[in-house]
Amino acid sequence: MNTENLISQIARQAVEELYGPVDASALQIQKTRKEFQGDYTLVTFPLLKISRKAPEATAEEIGAHIVARNPQISAYNVIKGFLNLSLAPAFWIDRFAEISADAAFGNAAPTGRTIMIEYSSPNTNKPLHLGHIRNNLLGYSVALILKANGHNVIKVNLVNDRGIHICKSMLAWQLYGGGETPASSGMKGDHLVGKYYVEFDKHYKAQIKELVGQGMSEDEAKKKAPIMQQAQEMLRRWEAKDPEVYKLWQTMNGWVYEGFDVTYKALGVDFDKVYYESQTYLLGKSLVQEGLDKGVFFRKEDNSVWIDLTADGLDQKLLLRGDGTSVYMTQDLGTALRRFEENKLDEMIYVVGNEQNYHFQVLKLVLKKLGYAWSDEIYHLSYGMVELPEGKMKSREGTVVDADDLIADMIETARDMSTELGKLDGCTREEADDVCRMVGLGALKYFILKVDPKKTMLFDPRESIDFNGNTGPFIQYTHARICSILRKADEAGMDYKSHACTDLLPEEVALIKSLADFPNVVAAAGDTFSPSLIAAYAYDLAKTFNGYYHDHSILREEDEQKRRMRLMLAAEVARIIRRAMSLLGIEVPQRM
Repeated sequence: MNTENLISQIARQAVEELYGPVDASALQIQKTRKEFQGDYTLVTFPLLKISRKAPEATAEEIGAHIVARNPQISAYNVIKGFLNLSLAPAFWIDRFAEISADAAFGNAAPTGRTIMIEYSSPNTNKPLHLGHIRNNLLGYSVALILKANGHNVIKVNLVNDRGIHICKSMLAWQLYGGGETPASSGMKGDHLVGKYYVEFDKHYKAQIKELVGQGMSEDEAKKKAPIMQQAQEMLRRWEAKDPEVYKLWQTMNGWVYEGFDVTYKALGVDFDKVYYESQTYLLGKSLVQEGLDKGVFFRKEDNSVWIDLTADGLDQKLLLRGDGTSVYMTQDLGTALRRFEENKLDEMIYVVGNEQNYHFQVLKLVLKKLGYAWSDEIYHLSYGMVELPEGKMKSREGTVVDADDLIADMIETARDMSTELGKLDGCTREEADDVCRMVGLGALKYFILKVDPKKTMLFDPRESIDFNGNTGPFIQYTHARICSILRKADEAGMDYKSHACTDLLPEEVALIKSLADFPNVVAAAGDTFSPSLIAAYAYDLAKTFNGYYHDHSILREEDEQKRRMRLMLAAEVARIIRRAMSLLGIEVPQRM
């Protein structure tokens, strides 16, 4: 039984013995605020109807009753109508023994719920960038947290592998590529294709400028530019399965997928399933026809299909272009239907930036109007953008921060700072490389995931690798420090696999309380889809341990029982730090 349930049970028994039956909603128990003495607080105001006494008198009566009958509760104090209960040291010793014996501590029992989470969702016309990094790290971490909460989790990627933006890269390569390939250029495939997406834009802007110079309006020039008309024609040919266009599409997408796989591996994320828009957009078209048949959608004079959502406080939304080609909404309708039908989902989570809030509002509403009850189980995990300090890092094009460049820069920054601080002293070259990779990626992941997903964030690479602040490397170094203590204990033949200590310092009780709270933090992070709660917990645990280690000797403690207890406590702190960081997708080194 966890601590909160025990306190609830003890409080209920006391109240019912004193005043008679009590409704569960009237038993309000919370953690005692840090400025007051105690572990848990019972709010007595909801109980005054049955106690028929003042708040302080009610709290005093319940507190005295509990302490007299429950050896687990050592003391109580009353602040106005709040009853603060202190758990006995013996309770925390027993709780620590339970935590130590539970190899799966922090994992919830299976719920039987199946949740699909979609993240990454790249376009095959450019490489992954900093925005994709936040997306991937957030999606992957939430998937791990939901799994720890007992759910069956399916991690998926929807690749935007078709559409006008893909045709722009293809056309530019055809016109200006001269047969260049990843092998001939030495470029990663996704970077090569991205190069031609930029090339298209350069020529497109030049053509617009020329047409405007000839007297055409800018809006008309954007439509009439020859290169844009060629790209639109290429899209029509692709949808008609033109062999030449289709072969080029397969070749260039193949280059991109190889490049993406390298980036995903470096970032440490993966997927259980990959969906491709090219395989789902036709299903979306069938849903558009279904909506027309039901009178939910309507067709305009130019043959395009729309839904009118003005009665719902929104506007009219395009579902199919006049030339019959799909838009994103067409594809998302089809993909959602396929996923729920094939996987019997209880919930579908889309990890997509907050610029798409409106899109997902419309998606849910359209599916609901089509009669799909599971539309209520769609959740958009919306996140804010990532910004960089001016001039910190630039991509090859100087417009967005390339993911591969950022990962490489983080590892190099970790190497520079670790060398400067002597963290790599005594490491072999192989060990140093491994530590720099873990620290660089740990810094990147932690700095991004410690921020509430909804907030726009400023990412400063060098600040993220500070070994003393609220950073991944600080927590990683704490873990490595504990591993060093345990290695020395093993070398000295000190046993710490069990303990019989009955005397705990207040700082040791604080550490055990923090360990005991881990399952609650995992549950809260799962309920709110917020890895930032796990990050805050890992930092607080590491900080608490460092304060304890600074003030109290572990290896030099002469009392064998105390030394064994302290070593065992250190080992459990390391285990839970390891577990918490793993839920953020972060590795922790054994040596630093």
